Amino acid sequence: TVKIGDKSCSLQPLLGRPFGSLFRVGPDGLLPCQDDGKPRDAGAAQDETRDNRSLVDNNTAQTLSSEDIEAMKREGASGDAIVEALIANSSTFGNKTVFSQEKYKLKKQKKYAPKVLLRRPSTRSICETYFKKYPARIGFMRVDTLSLLLSMANVGAYSDVLAVDMVGGLVVGAVAERLGGKLCLCITILMQTNVSYNNY
Repeated sequence: TVKIGDKSCSLQPLLGRPFGSLFRVGPDGLLPCQDDGKPRDAGAAQDETRDNRSLVDNNTAQTLSSEDIEAMKREGASGDAIVEALIANSSTFGNKTVFSQEKYKLKKQKKYAPKVLLRRPSTRSICETYFKKYPARIGFMRVDTLSLLLSMANVGAYSDVLAVDMVGGLVVGAVAERLGGKLCLCITILMQTNVSYNNY
């Protein structure tokens, strides 16, 4: 499971789906997004004389209260329905430029209807994620340190590499990624345990 916003969602729907798939957070967890097929030519509909100079941000433009939004959530309304209701109850939305309208929609969608993009993992993304959340698991190794390690070891295609890994397989994965399938890799992974080796 992963926490998205204030909701814990199971990652089971992501299994078997191709990279690049888009999911939305629904009441029952992650659901695949369906393309509505609408043309997204926002620039063609923009009024050249319209601007945001006359708009005043005094928190009175939105007539939908937080209690109304909570009531919609209790009734099972989807995030997209809440965003549409916010747009419909905004007195200044129609006077904004197209750019400001899209910015407003994205801001509300991020809060009430977040989406999840299934991306192909890479050594860089895995290293950065672990460094932000669980740095001790990878020995507090930053991605620039890992890059320097691979460069100084001259790891490349058709290389013969001996890798000793004490950071949960991150170095071995980085070496295998850089070898690109053309590899001869001897792996030694030392796992951190609480067992004392003095008895052996």
